[in-house]
Amino acid sequence: MSATSTEWRNWSGSVRSSPARVVAPASTEEVAAALKDAGRDGLRVKPLGSGHSFSPVAATEGVMLRMDRLDGLLSVDRASGLVTVQGGMPLYRLNPLLAEHGLALENMGDIDRQTITGAISTGTHGTGVGFGSISTQLRAMTLVLADGSTVHCSADERPELFAAARVGLGALGVITSVTLQCVPAFALRAVEEPMPLDQVLDELDDLVDGNDHFEFFWFPHTRTALTRRLTRLPADTPLQPVGRLRAWFDDEFVTNTAFEGLLRLGTAYPRTVPGITRLVTGALSGREFTDASHRVFASRRDVRFHEGEYAFAREHAADVIRRIARWVDTHDEKVAFPLEVRFVAADDIPLAPTYRRTSAYIAFHQYHRMPYQGYFDAVQDIFDSVDGRPHWGKMHRLDAARLRTRYPRFDAFVALRDALDPTGVFRNDYLDTVLGAPSAG
Repeated sequence: MSATSTEWRNWSGSVRSSPARVVAPASTEEVAAALKDAGRDGLRVKPLGSGHSFSPVAATEGVMLRMDRLDGLLSVDRASGLVTVQGGMPLYRLNPLLAEHGLALENMGDIDRQTITGAISTGTHGTGVGFGSISTQLRAMTLVLADGSTVHCSADERPELFAAARVGLGALGVITSVTLQCVPAFALRAVEEPMPLDQVLDELDDLVDGNDHFEFFWFPHTRTALTRRLTRLPADTPLQPVGRLRAWFDDEFVTNTAFEGLLRLGTAYPRTVPGITRLVTGALSGREFTDASHRVFASRRDVRFHEGEYAFAREHAADVIRRIARWVDTHDEKVAFPLEVRFVAADDIPLAPTYRRTSAYIAFHQYHRMPYQGYFDAVQDIFDSVDGRPHWGKMHRLDAARLRTRYPRFDAFVALRDALDPTGVFRNDYLDTVLGAPSAG
């Protein structure tokens, strides 16, 4: 991810924009001043986290607010587990700080490069059918609204705004601080092993319900799933992390260095892609280890790719995977990256893909140098058939007319957005597509 006063590019390189100016505020007051200045100059404003979204949710030709300097730990109450941090705090820095106080995030995704507000604003999640997204761990937040005013909201204070802003897409205001409900620090025992894909799909309910956290990866052109089962353990459990040499081989050499080289070969010679996916799947054998939760949840991801992801009712998961496998088997489309399948609890957040629906998430990827549109269209056709809802930080093709039918509180969210930002200060092309332009915009 790069940013200058002339061009900004997201992590994958799929989104670029040229902001009129870039501002790096260090306080809520400076955010408010930047918004008032932008309003005076007739410019729109978008806050930027780490640039790890694959959708253009943060792109702007107006004022880009870099949140890097709003990255402080403001307060910790170990007894209650309530922790307040500034909105630009990246997860990879937050997790060790929480550990120093004997605390942890209840659940998290498989990377930790995002800022906390970027993660919550797009509905970032992990896996575990008993656990919600990171947004469900929010207890309060401070926002600067389009007119430069500052508000604090929680379940008791401006509850309608709090409910919506937990997954707000940057459309309601600039989040400058959040209060999180953390849990006592804990360890995770991980069991990673390859299994036949058909066996995983046949036993999927037992695997999902029988583990605290379950997910699997499946490389198209193979019939093997790489499964991951995590068990939550007390923090004082003796740790047995992956050995240094094994960690280097699996997590750096195979999944990053060697994989990148093989994908460059596959780009030049597409017919080699099925062999590459089989080779990588075979190189990753089973392993077991126990470590601090945040070191198990998050993985290193250096190879660049494009990604989309949809959530749908969990009972459709096995059938959807089988339908995708049939499509791959019957089309001459070379897919070099795995699908990632995860499971998340229902919640009550209006624009969360898991709104009132315990869900399976399937993320689909393609190496950034390879063509992806045909494959992405095909899997989205399948997700459409099961009322799939897209991850807001990932690539998708849905617009406001289609999204309205999938989110029962869609119009209520848009009405709140219109009331808070009637002139479209926080607009960009992406939000105009997925939410519609503000009524006075």
